[in-house]
Formats: sequence, structure tokens, C-alpha cells
Amino acid sequence: MGRVGLESTAEQPLPVRTIARAIGEWVGRLGRVWVEGQITEITRRPGMSVAFLVLRDPVADVSLQVTCQRSLCDAIVPPLVHGARVVVWGKPDFHLARGTLRLTAYDIRPLGAGALLARLEQLKGVLGAEGLFAAARKRPLPFLPRTVGLITGRASAAERDVVENARRRWPAVPITLREVAVQGPLAVTQVMDALRDLDRDPDVDVIVIARGGGSLEDLLPFSDEALVRAVAAARTPVVSAIGHEQDTPLLDLVADVRASTPTDAAKRVVPDVGEQLALIAALVGRGRRVLIHRLDREHRMLADLRSRPVLAAPGRELDTRGQAVDALRARARRCAVAAIDRSGHDLDHAAARMRGLSPAATLDRGYALVSGPAGGLVRDPAEVSVGDRLLVRVAGGGFTVEAVAGVQDSARPEGRSVKPIER
Repeated sequence: MGRVGLESTAEQPLPVRTIARAIGEWVGRLGRVWVEGQITEITRRPGMSVAFLVLRDPVADVSLQVTCQRSLCDAIVPPLVHGARVVVWGKPDFHLARGTLRLTAYDIRPLGAGALLARLEQLKGVLGAEGLFAAARKRPLPFLPRTVGLITGRASAAERDVVENARRRWPAVPITLREVAVQGPLAVTQVMDALRDLDRDPDVDVIVIARGGGSLEDLLPFSDEALVRAVAAARTPVVSAIGHEQDTPLLDLVADVRASTPTDAAKRVVPDVGEQLALIAALVGRGRRVLIHRLDREHRMLADLRSRPVLAAPGRELDTRGQAVDALRARARRCAVAAIDRSGHDLDHAAARMRGLSPAATLDRGYALVSGPAGGLVRDPAEVSVGDRLLVRVAGGGFTVEAVAGVQDSARPEGRSVKPIER
């Protein structure tokens, strides 16, 4: 209030008229401005030259009363209707008596399709830069949701398409319905309220927002920035089924799944029970074939194992091994006997050689061994003196002789003779 030079204290408060007048003076300084909004109410009272409008901000829950000449409103082409987007050139006025703020309009221009599309493209660029349309943030739909939340118009064809097709595909699927306005100034608020309500329900696993086809202005609520941000903030996956294939509101870009039509949305949120039964039957048949093939293979392997000699006739292998042991035992016995025989022959040969080399063998051939008095063998007659007693050994035993003279060896001209001495 310091801008208009007002000062007050608890002891010296300002009267209402002073404050209202100061507000009016401050508002009056704004001059004429261009304002964009959505018409939510049009009042043309009979006999009055002034028409009354309510202009609402499409993003925030803020409204402003607008007054204009009735001739100005009637001259606008196309005619003003509820939900139309317009640009108003007017001057803000503060009425002291009622303490209300109004906008006096001097020009009203409907936003055409080209202007709307340009504004939507601008909004699309802003939201896309924030990452609201990124594929990474989109969540997959559950295979079979416990409950499907459906936001659509009251008794609409979109509702019928979603419900009938969903229950045709999966008859037991529960559907929680929220009927809202799908066009006009109340559409955004009601859709957002229904979205928040279903998002808080723990049993709702997927939310479908469905609407039939329409003009660009009819589908404009589903490109509202507030609604787009609400869908992006929802914890439950959202399916957008707005209009036909060629319709692309911003809700299609932010939703987790875009369905071309409400019927397509029903196909996406629930599986087809017939297809699933056929798939189960196919999987059961495939599993049965795999199991039978496995059993057949194991049976053949077992039969092959059983047909092997070691399992078909276990005793046969033992008999074969026993025969081999007997043959080895006999061979070992023969080898031992042969070795003993060879050793016996070798021993006999060695004994014969020993006997051949033994002095006793020589004595057996008639030779004798003569030992002198000193006990040594007599090899030369010169070693014996006459009268020496000599020991003679022959094969049969020994006897004593005495050496005498006059005996000659056949090999020598002279020698000594011996005479036997009685033993």
C-alpha cells in the first residue's frame, strides 16, 4: 500500500472506502491489456445492451468477470460458446460499491485453429523439454489388472466401447467408472479430480481416459497443461484413448500408452481370454510333446544300457574273467614247474662238474694221494727219505707205507720205493 502513499496503524486504521479507492486507483493504472482465457459462462439478459462473461484460466483455477457490449459479442464469428478460447482486449476496473474486479472488454477475438495449434506446439515444446514425454518414464501395463479405472463421458459411446470390449475379452475384469465432462470449461477440473481419485485407489492397476472423436476445440481440454502434468505425476499407469487415430492431444504424448480408439484401449489393458486359453493349450501340448520325447529318449537309453552284455548277462563276464584267472593260474604253475626243472638240471650239471673237478673222482680212477710226514702232499720222490712213513689215500680209504730204496718211477731213471706198513 506504500505505493499509493497510505499509512495506517492499529490505533489509526483506514476506512474501507479509502482502501477500496486505493485499490481502484492502482488497478486503473494498468490500462488496457490483452488477456487469453476460456469462456465458462455467457449471460445475455433481455433488454440489456451489456453481456456478461466469465473468463477462466485454462491452467490455474482462476476466473475473471468480463463485461462487453452485446453488439460486440453478437458480431463475433463464430459465435461465442462455452469452452471457447478467446483473446480479450479490455481494461480492468474495480467497483467500489461491491468490491469486485471486472474486465471491460473492447475487443474479443476467438482463437482459430491455426492459433490454437501454434499455442499447442509451443506448450508441447515446453513440456517435452522438461522430459514429460520421454519414453524412459513410461511404465508398462500389468498383464491382468485387478481393477481398471475408466474416466469418460456420461453414457458415452467411448464408455460403451471400453466396457463391452474389455468384458468381451476378459468377462471377470472389474471396472471402476468415473463419469466426467469431456469438453467445455469443466472438463479439465473433473478429469483431474477423477484421475486423483482413481490414482489413490490401491486396487486400480491401470487408468483409461477415453473420449470419442471431435473438433480441435472439443478435444482441447485433453491438451491442457494442468491435466498433462497431473497424468505425468500419477503413480498408476495411464492409457490415453482420445478421439480417433488422427487426433493427437498432448495427453497422448504424456500417457504411458496411447490407444488409437477406446476399443483399442480395451484390447491393450486386458488380455483376451480365448487367446490365453489357446496359448495355454499350446504350451501344455508343447510341454507334453517335450516330456514324451524326453521319456522316449530315456527309455531308449535305458534299453541300450540293458542290452549291453555286462547288464544282459552279468555272470558271463564273471565266467570269462574266471577262465582268464584259471588260465593264468595254470600258466603260472607251468612256468614255476619249468623253472624248477631248469634249476634242477642246472644243479645236476653243476654237481657233475663239481664231481669232475673233485679229487675223489681222480681217486676213483685209481689214483692215490701221498702225504709226507709233515702232512703235505708228496709231489716229488726227492721229498721222501728212506724210512719215512707216508700216508696214502685211495678211493676206498687210506693206509701207511714206509719209503725204501731201489724203487724207480717209470718216468724217471732213479727213485725211492715204499713198502706198505700194516695199518
